[in-house]
Amino acid sequence: MNHAANPKDPLSGQRLVVIGGTSGVGLEVARAAAARGAHVRIAGRDRARADAACASLPGGAVAHALDGGDRSALDAFFGEAGPVDHLVLTLSGGEGAGEFASLDLRALRRGFEAKFWPQLETVQAALPALSSSASITFVTAVSARIARPGTTGLAAINGALEAMVGGLARELAPRRVNAVSPGVIDTAWWGQAPAAVRQAVFEEQVRTLPVGRVGRPEDVAQAVLYMATNGFTTGSIVECDGGLHLL
Repeated sequence: MNHAANPKDPLSGQRLVVIGGTSGVGLEVARAAAARGAHVRIAGRDRARADAACASLPGGAVAHALDGGDRSALDAFFGEAGPVDHLVLTLSGGEGAGEFASLDLRALRRGFEAKFWPQLETVQAALPALSSSASITFVTAVSARIARPGTTGLAAINGALEAMVGGLARELAPRRVNAVSPGVIDTAWWGQAPAAVRQAVFEEQVRTLPVGRVGRPEDVAQAVLYMATNGFTTGSIVECDGGLHLL
């Protein structure tokens, strides 16, 4: 049985899939959904990591080793996993940041390959498995809209995803399509940056953000599950950034 199932909760008994759900925001989405009685499947590229993540979740969550860039594997996964009520895409990449004049465009291309294309491949592969009232929630980043120097490449990746949300919401209706756009969130993603850079960014966020702190994965998870369960919300992008887009 799923942990703390509540028949009045819109997630209770629902089938939720998190692609990229083995760490950070994706894992927190899975944890929160499982705690609310959803039947959760998480997928990530590394089998051991997926199994370890699944073991940390309440209820009967199921882990899968899956590469979001492997279309045949995606087709097979959704052929077995369906029907799906909620699809959450938290696939991410670590490349594409830096001042444009010196930006390695090959790295930016790899950033698109790690985040943009796998999310589209996943949604397309999932369509036959999605229930008629299903939700699709992309996790992008506020870099798409803040015009911050050094994030132009990241803005291109996330902006490309966000530009598709409205059109997909109309094409795939009555299924709902939304995106959550996080700001600076304290996850393992920042482990790719030098410690001094991470510290400087986090200190700046605490000093300048209206909320006065760095984001946490659970902040984003709450926003994702709101978008997933609000049946009157589609084609929307919600910032979960502590007010970063206001600066």
